[in-house]
Amino acid sequence: MKFGFIDERSADFPVRLLCRVMKVGKSAFYSWRQRPKPVISAEDLHVNSRMKALFDQSRGSLGSRELAKKLNEEGITIGRGKTRRRMKSLGLIVQQRTAYKVTTKRDERAGVADNLLNQNFNPVGINQVWAGDITYLKTTQGWMYLAVVMDLYSRRIVGWAIDKRMTTSLICEAINRAVAIRQPPKGLVFHSDRGSQYTSKRFGKLLKSHGIRASMGDVGACWDNAVVERFFGSLKHDWLFKVPMHSRKSMKKDVGLYMKYYNSDRLHSANDDLSPAAYERRHLQQEALYG
Repeated sequence: MKFGFIDERSADFPVRLLCRVMKVGKSAFYSWRQRPKPVISAEDLHVNSRMKALFDQSRGSLGSRELAKKLNEEGITIGRGKTRRRMKSLGLIVQQRTAYKVTTKRDERAGVADNLLNQNFNPVGINQVWAGDITYLKTTQGWMYLAVVMDLYSRRIVGWAIDKRMTTSLICEAINRAVAIRQPPKGLVFHSDRGSQYTSKRFGKLLKSHGIRASMGDVGACWDNAVVERFFGSLKHDWLFKVPMHSRKSMKKDVGLYMKYYNSDRLHSANDDLSPAAYERRHLQQEALYG
C-alpha cells in the first residue's frame, strides 16, 4: 500500500521526500518497483468478469456455493473454496439477512381449515401442493402488499398479485393467475396461515370452485409456512433492499423482475441446486422417460 502510494505520487514529488513521509526506506521502494508485476491471465480475467456479472445480476445475494455452481454450468471448472477466495479478493460480500415479520392478522371468528401438511413441505410432484402468503413492501408513496402462490415441489412462484391494500381480492387474484397458468388437477392442496383474507368465505368459495382443498397452519408460527416466508426474505434482502426506495409503480416492476430471476435463474438447495424452472423441466423429462 505504501509503495503503491509513493509510486503514484512520484511524478509530482521527490521519491526521497515521499519515502520519508511514508516512513519507508528509499532502497526498499526501488527494490519493490523492480519486482516483476503479477500477470493476470486471460482465463482469470474471464472468470473474474463472470463472477462479478453473476454476483451483480443477483444484486449481491449469491454465496460461494451458488456462484460456483453457476460458473460450472457455464463450463468454468471451479470449486467452492476457490470461489470463496476469489469473491473475497474481488470484494464480493453477501450481507446477512434480517428476520421475517408476520403480516397477516388472524380472524378468530372465521372457520379454519385443517393443517393437511403438518410441516411436510416436500410433495413428490408438480401441482400437488401450493402455498401462499402476504407480505408488506414499503414505498415512497406508502405500503404495498404482495400475495404469492408457490408450488412447493419446485419452489416456483406460479401466481402473484400486488396492491396498495391487503384485501381478499389480492389473494383471489394471485390464485386465479396461478390456476390460469398451471391448470392444476382437482384435489390440489393450497396451504396458508390463518389470516383473515385466507379464512374469508369468498376465498374459500374460490378454492372450491377450482377444486382446490384448503390447508392452514397457525398464524405467527413461521415454521407452518416456512418456505414461502423464506422466499419473502430473499425477495426483500437479496433484491429490493439493494436499491433506493421505490414508488408504487417501480416497486411493482421490480417485484416482477425478481419473479423472473427467482424462477429462472436463482439456484435452490432443495432443488439439487437447480432453479425452480430447471427443476420442473427435469421432473417432466423424467416423467416422459419413466412414466
